[in-house]
Amino acid sequence: IGGSLAKLIYFTRELDSVDNGGRLNFINFETHRIDLCIEFIKQLKEEYQKAHGPSSDELCVMATGGGAYKYYDKLKDSLKVNIIREDEMECLITGLDFFITEIPNEVFTYSEADPMQFAEARPDVYPYLLVNIGSGVSMIKVSGPRQYQRVGGTHLGGGTFWGIMSLLTGAQTFDDMLAMADTGDNSGVDMLVGDIYGMDYSKIGLKSTAIASTFGKVFRLKNGVHEEDGEDQSHDGAGQTNGEVTFKPEDMSRSLLYAISNNIGQIAYLQSEKHQVKHIYFGGSFIRGHRQTMNTLSYAIRFWSKGEKQAYFLRHEGYIGAVGAFLRRQPANWGRRNSLDGGPVPHDLKNSST
Repeated sequence: IGGSLAKLIYFTRELDSVDNGGRLNFINFETHRIDLCIEFIKQLKEEYQKAHGPSSDELCVMATGGGAYKYYDKLKDSLKVNIIREDEMECLITGLDFFITEIPNEVFTYSEADPMQFAEARPDVYPYLLVNIGSGVSMIKVSGPRQYQRVGGTHLGGGTFWGIMSLLTGAQTFDDMLAMADTGDNSGVDMLVGDIYGMDYSKIGLKSTAIASTFGKVFRLKNGVHEEDGEDQSHDGAGQTNGEVTFKPEDMSRSLLYAISNNIGQIAYLQSEKHQVKHIYFGGSFIRGHRQTMNTLSYAIRFWSKGEKQAYFLRHEGYIGAVGAFLRRQPANWGRRNSLDGGPVPHDLKNSST
């Protein structure tokens, strides 16, 4: 249960399965609507009791994240089951290790030219850097099973994007904001290298489309300053008849998405250099499989490392910690390997015993 989203995983058995297998189901709720999440869990509990009897002694909720503490009493009083709280960092590492080592077609790389290329399993899993992007960002160096250290992070994360976009636009949900970014043009608000040099700055490897200053055009345009023949000339309202300059929400969304993603990517690269880590995994609900976000993070890692390092993503990137908590008490005979050999399944994870 994070600052913005509560991520829920629940296991359902397949009654006709010859090997007693089942399915992991994934769903999330906005944390400020935690009551909806609790009500959903209540329904799951009732369905279980109808199928297996009224006793709920073996039922429990494995919880992690700050909300596991903040909402502990509410969860316990409402659900009437045992609430077992697990350390957030340990759950993140347990969950990611599971995805990396046990689930085929889960980890992938991304670029515009070569989207979603699934990564081959590596014998040398460790060390790696986990960059978990939720409301804020944590960066964790993992040296081996249960060997980890939080090495850094930033408070400019998904919550920052959500909050600023709420102030600037009428978007009501995070997905609405990402949809805006898909159709936006950040050059409407960002100052680009080409705006300064009139061309590429090839000597230092910067294209004319590279961002020199996020939202760097806004002040100039709002104050009616335009470039004409190489000289600044002031015009009230920047040529707008009503005297007020407006900016497209879509442009602002793309600009802010680039700013936050580029910042996270650069910090992740610096941490990987400092701690001598080559493989960088990005997780957390901020990513949501969004192409622009993944491409920006990937580009940042490739650019700063001069192509020597690679960003990795996961199909279930928002549920790493929840999976880790679940694995603390996995069902009997619940298997792992080869559970996704049939290919990608966007919103649930098939499992069979091995």
